[in-house]
Amino acid sequence: MLTLICRHFVARASAYYALIAITLLTLVPTLSLVPPGEHLTQITAKDFITVHTRNTPTTYYQGRQGPTGFEYELMHRFADYLGVSLNLNARHHPESVLPAVRESGDLGAAALPLLPNPSGVYYTRPIIKMQPLVVYRRGLNGISEPSDLVGLELGTLSEAGTSEALRDLQKRHPTLSWKESHELEVAELLARVENGTLDAAVIFEHQFRLNRLFFPNVERGFILGDPLSMAWAVPSGRGLGLLEAANRFLQDLQESGTLDQLVSRYFGHDDYLEYVGTRTFLDHLDARLPRYTELFQQSAQETGFDWKLLAAVGYQESHWDPDAVSPTGVRGLMMLTNPTASEMGISDRTDPAQSIDGGARYLRSIKDRLPESITGDDRLFMAMAAYNVGLGHLYDARKIAEMRGGDPDSWTDVRAALPLLQQREWHSQTRHGYARGGEPVIYVRNIRRYYEMIEYVERSRQQFFQLEQTSVNDDPLLLFELVPPLD
Repeated sequence: MLTLICRHFVARASAYYALIAITLLTLVPTLSLVPPGEHLTQITAKDFITVHTRNTPTTYYQGRQGPTGFEYELMHRFADYLGVSLNLNARHHPESVLPAVRESGDLGAAALPLLPNPSGVYYTRPIIKMQPLVVYRRGLNGISEPSDLVGLELGTLSEAGTSEALRDLQKRHPTLSWKESHELEVAELLARVENGTLDAAVIFEHQFRLNRLFFPNVERGFILGDPLSMAWAVPSGRGLGLLEAANRFLQDLQESGTLDQLVSRYFGHDDYLEYVGTRTFLDHLDARLPRYTELFQQSAQETGFDWKLLAAVGYQESHWDPDAVSPTGVRGLMMLTNPTASEMGISDRTDPAQSIDGGARYLRSIKDRLPESITGDDRLFMAMAAYNVGLGHLYDARKIAEMRGGDPDSWTDVRAALPLLQQREWHSQTRHGYARGGEPVIYVRNIRRYYEMIEYVERSRQQFFQLEQTSVNDDPLLLFELVPPLD
C-alpha cells in the first residue's frame, strides 16, 4: 500500500547502475556458437522455469496465505512475464545455489551478491544494493569502528557476500578473526548474538531491518565497506536469451516503480521503529491487540476491509482502549460519537465488540457514499479522512481542490486542500465552513503507518515460526568454521 520509506535502497539508481555497468560487461563473455535463445526456448517448451533459492524471510518462505517473500514475488512475476509456471527448489544455503544453477537450474535467486569473475554463470543487472553491517550484542561497549571487532566472537555466513567484506577488512587489520557458517541463515546468526554465543555478526543492512524487531538485544553497529549488489544468476553456455529477458523484466520493474514498492513493503519498516518511538506501539501490539483481533477480523469479513486496517484505525482512535473518552465526548475503542452510535445501532460505545462493529460499518457507509469517480486508494483515504473530519468538510476540501486547479478525486490534491479549511479566505467559500483540516491529514498518515507496522509484524511472525521450531545444536559454534588472523 505504501511507498513512503526505504528510498535509499533504490535512490540514485541511474548513477548506481552506470557504475555497475562496467562490472557487468566483464561478467558476460562474448557469445559462443550456442544459439542466443536456446535456453529461453527450452524453458518455454517445457512450460516452467526452475529457480534455486533459499528458505529465508528475505527471499522465500511459506506464509499463511501461501508462498511469499521479496525475491519470491520477483520470481513469480518473472515467470508470469515469460508465460510459464514457477518451479522452486528452496533447499539451499548460499554456497549451494550457484553450483545448482550451473548443473541443472534455470535461475538462481537467493540474495546472491554480484561478485566478479563468476564461473559458469552470468549475473543479471543489479536488483537492490546490499550494504554489509556490523551488529553486536547489547551491553558490549560501543562497537563503532573496525578495530573494535578484534578479539570478539564474530560470525557471518559463508558465500553470502559479507565474508568478502570481512576479508577486505582483514587486509587492514590482520589480527582480525571470525567464524563462518555454511548451514545457518541470518535469523539463526542473530539468535546466537542475542543469546551470547556470538558477540557480533556481519549481515546486510536490509536483513537487519527485517529482523531487528525479534532480537531486541542486538544493536546496530557500523557500516562495513562498500555496498554489494543483489542479482540473479543464469547458467552460461546456453545462450543469452534468458539473461536478456531477465534484464528487461528487472528494468521494467525499476522504471515502473514496482521495485520501489516491493523494497518498501519488505524492508522499509525500520523508520517506523523510530517513528512514534514505537516501543509503546509494540507493547500495545502484544498486550492489547490480541484481545480484539477476532473482533476486527469478524468486522473485516462483514465490511470488506482488511482487518489490519480496522485495527490501525482503532489504534489511532484509542490505542485499543475500550474505555477511552475524548474531551468532546466521543468514546470507546473506535471513538464513536453519540449520533454515529445511534445511526449504527450501537447501544454501548464502551463494549469493544459493538464499538468495532459500529466503527467498521460506519467507515464502510462513508466509503460507499463517496462519488463513484473516486477510486482505489484515493477512495479509501478520503473515507478515512471523513471518518475523522466528517463528510461535509471532506466535500468542502474537494471543492477547494478543484478551485485551485487540482483533481477533487485525487487524495493528493484533497490532502493539500484540507488544511485550507482553517483559513477564512477558503472556508468562507464552502458550505460547512471552518474545520481543523490539518487533523485528518495527520490522521490518515498515521493510520497508514500503523497499518504497515501491523502488517509487518504479522508477516514477520510467520517468517520466524520456522526458526522457533528449529532445534539448536548442543554446541552452538559447531556449525562454524574459523577464519584465522593473517598474522
